[in-house]
Amino acid sequence: MKGSFGGRIFNIVNAVALVVIGIITVFPLYYVFIISFTDPYEYLQKSGFVLFPQSWSLGSYRYLLDTDTFKNATLVSTFLATVGTGLSLIFTSAMAFGISRKRLRGRRILMLMILLTILFNPGIIPNYIVVRDLGMINSVWSLIIPVLISGWNAILMKSFFDSIPVELEDAAMIDGCNDIGTFFRIVLPLSAPALAAFGLFYAVGYWNTFFNAILFINDYTKVPLQVVLRTMLIDSETSTGGASAAEMVSENQLPKQTIKMAAVVIATVPILAVYPFLQKHFAKGVMLGSVKG
Repeated sequence: MKGSFGGRIFNIVNAVALVVIGIITVFPLYYVFIISFTDPYEYLQKSGFVLFPQSWSLGSYRYLLDTDTFKNATLVSTFLATVGTGLSLIFTSAMAFGISRKRLRGRRILMLMILLTILFNPGIIPNYIVVRDLGMINSVWSLIIPVLISGWNAILMKSFFDSIPVELEDAAMIDGCNDIGTFFRIVLPLSAPALAAFGLFYAVGYWNTFFNAILFINDYTKVPLQVVLRTMLIDSETSTGGASAAEMVSENQLPKQTIKMAAVVIATVPILAVYPFLQKHFAKGVMLGSVKG
């Protein structure tokens, strides 16, 4: 007889609780996905609650992809997530590699300055003044340069570089590499787990850029996707008013809820699509610096 009666009861209760928690977690994602593809007429006929649609439609996606504002916002967010992530990884890893080398003069002062940026936040007004004085107001670079390096990520990456044997660097120097060559040819190829983990963190941060865009961007053609989503959620431009389902369909009007859900799906899918490719490195990356020796 395997296990006691109490143990079996515990396993059953545990399994049921996990299933319930899983359903509660997955259901919002499922509902957003289903509503985004639901036929507008069916959605209105069922008062907006559809679990298993009988008719599928791409009308909401066509509407969004034909809208210049949404297309521009998608391009801006894609630029931030690609260019911003690449630059952040290069500058963060370069800083972390520098402060991890004991021969660097003033490394303790640099470490103190990095720690100060983590412990003390200057606030909104000083950030705005710096961006304004640098002439970056209403520029997409105002969403990249002020957050180019995360102090916390730099310290964690430094702990990873500390684990790389100094002998590898010495061997590269003997073969004729300078510090830059050693960094790009030796250190970075060995840092794939760290780069994958922090790359995902940076990409999610840039893709979800919202608050800084509201502060620094005045031209609506340059705002990222999250600002457009926020506007869609509070705006009434696609409001249905008191029109009936038949009237809306006959006038080619789409329910604002299906458009919102389609926008959420478009904004979420890129990050979900990237994660599986980084998963094999992610587990190693998040553990960097946790074990010494």
